[in-house]
Amino acid sequence: MPQNKVILAGGSGFLGQALVPFLLKRFESIIVLTRNAARSDGPVRYVSWDAKSQGPWTAEIDGATAIVNLVGRTVDCRKTPANKREILESRVHSVRALAAACNAVANPPNVWVQAGTAHIYGDTADEILDESSPLGSGFAPDVGRAWEAAFDNADLPNCRHIMLRTSFVLGRHGGALATLAKLTRCFLGGTVATGRQYISWIHVDDFCRIVMRAIENPTMEGVYVVTAPNPVTNRDFMAALRRTLHRPWSPPAPAACVRLASLLMRTDPELALLGRRSIPTRLMREVFEFQFPKLNDALRELLL
Repeated sequence: MPQNKVILAGGSGFLGQALVPFLLKRFESIIVLTRNAARSDGPVRYVSWDAKSQGPWTAEIDGATAIVNLVGRTVDCRKTPANKREILESRVHSVRALAAACNAVANPPNVWVQAGTAHIYGDTADEILDESSPLGSGFAPDVGRAWEAAFDNADLPNCRHIMLRTSFVLGRHGGALATLAKLTRCFLGGTVATGRQYISWIHVDDFCRIVMRAIENPTMEGVYVVTAPNPVTNRDFMAALRRTLHRPWSPPAPAACVRLASLLMRTDPELALLGRRSIPTRLMREVFEFQFPKLNDALRELLL
């Protein structure tokens, strides 16, 4: 039965909008913290905030059952110094602002589900990674460390903390899948570089179900890798995408071409050239049932 309210920070984006229907099954009211103008849409209220400082939005925290924080500037951009600073600060500042708000109200939430990144492991070729794996080095892992440190430092003794190290989320209405599908339909969905780099992926509905489980299941706490249990190489991913869209062949994309195209499209070539082979060990041990454990089924459900 629906109860109370939930705070959804960063709820205007792809993942947030996908999560709203799931939350409405559980909560009477959803407070979406957004940089956009305030508005109401039935039980969903959009409340303005700057994601870094206290303001009138702080009062919304009082009496909420849970916080779900998805805030973070997209990494699909050129890694200029300004963009790198914004990527880092958007994540860390939003966590600190929410923590300060929880400490400022009489009845703070007792559950906080925080988005993180599986990029925290770095580029690890075909090494199998899970919650126990060492963290990597480089910009993305450094951002992941700072993000998780801010979350760990939130001094909320009566609040259950869940950190979701999330991989590549496949969805209809956002993320990178729509771009990849468009290229594939134009016979440009070939293997990228060597094709050996792994893609850890998850269907957006399974992502939302994991968030709901984290809110509702009192045994969930700490770090979870959020990915489907069957990561694939780039070669296999693109082949599955071509099969789904009935494109029998596409030319391969050499690394040099990917770097040039990324420069023209103002994105980061490492998003396509690097990868990691992540496994959701904790979720599997806790017998979470993925609706879409296999890539072919996920692509068919999303694209056909």
